[in-house]
Amino acid sequence: MITRRIFIAGTMVAALAGTPSFAQDVVKIGLVLPMTGPFASTGRQVEAGVRAYMALHGDTAGGKKIEVVLRDDAGTADQTRRIAQELVVNEGVSMLMGFGLTPLAMSVAPVLNQAKIPAIITSATTSAIMKQSEYFVRTSMAGPQSAVPVATWAVENGLKRVVTLVTDYGPGHDIEKGFTDQFKKEGGEIVEAVRVPLQNPDFAPFLQRVRDAKPDAIFVFVPSGVGSVFMKQFADRGLADAGIKLIATGDVTDDDLLNAIGDPALDVITGHFYSANHDSPENKAYVEQVKKAANNMRPNFMSVGGYDAMHLAYAALEKTGGDTDGTKLVEAMKGMEWTSPRGPISIDPATRDIVQDIYIRKVEKVGDELYNVEFATYEKIKDPFAAQ
Repeated sequence: MITRRIFIAGTMVAALAGTPSFAQDVVKIGLVLPMTGPFASTGRQVEAGVRAYMALHGDTAGGKKIEVVLRDDAGTADQTRRIAQELVVNEGVSMLMGFGLTPLAMSVAPVLNQAKIPAIITSATTSAIMKQSEYFVRTSMAGPQSAVPVATWAVENGLKRVVTLVTDYGPGHDIEKGFTDQFKKEGGEIVEAVRVPLQNPDFAPFLQRVRDAKPDAIFVFVPSGVGSVFMKQFADRGLADAGIKLIATGDVTDDDLLNAIGDPALDVITGHFYSANHDSPENKAYVEQVKKAANNMRPNFMSVGGYDAMHLAYAALEKTGGDTDGTKLVEAMKGMEWTSPRGPISIDPATRDIVQDIYIRKVEKVGDELYNVEFATYEKIKDPFAAQ
């Protein structure tokens, strides 16, 4: 009790040091997600991935029973940090996991640095996050990872003049730069760079500018959930009929929303790290489990980030023999390699960020449903901004 009081007073390290890392038979993982509010779909998907992993692989690792403690931060950074502190202080978690948006992940860096426990990022994508704490490890992606292969593919397939359109916030800026740098390097020309507001975007006036510029293609990034609005306005403005191809990151054709978008999504080319249509036994088992447990919900890239976060947590505990010392766990995670439902992935030991294949996909009808069908692979892509 003495160390708990000290911890609450603000000396996190002293409290943690007072608890031997082998003393517990239960290892608690704090899962912090936006389960309500505008980003609730992210929380729902990540939780589904976490639960699917435990259903398929059990609830023990490194000789310890795993308990997930889920908390809703409603997508608010102040709540995220407060919840992270409470999970460490009151729940005694050995790891944190989740973080649906960049500001939410950023907010917990001081908690990690003081408590010295790992936080596995399942969703947030901005490159700058990883430099905020040596205890961050990421199983989602860095945004530019998907943009760079799309730029290469575009030039290789005769798309030389492109307008970029991205949402005006951190991930959009990263993705815009990743695409633009690579596209110019490959000999392409950026005709115009357009940024649209994050809140209540109306794409119509921007799309008219794109049509007037007559590029070969428009490259698009908008957050998951906004893609359906963009697709409808793209179709309504007749850009496809004007011969302007749509290329994008996979957020635009989110698996979770693709059937709701409908025919306007057909033939759209995207680059991304996961499709529910990925052809592998690991993915078939994963999709089946999520659908069975979550009312036939199709898993998306957010969900697989949660699934792989649990794999990484389990594997690290196995490697440490159940030792929950935070520094030892992070060291164990560095360099990990495994076959995910998305394909082969690893954790870069230098950056603690994910290295993964990026697939070029085309939206097609498979049976009576729409899927992102993979047709080309760019292997072992790292975050191009990791060294900057």
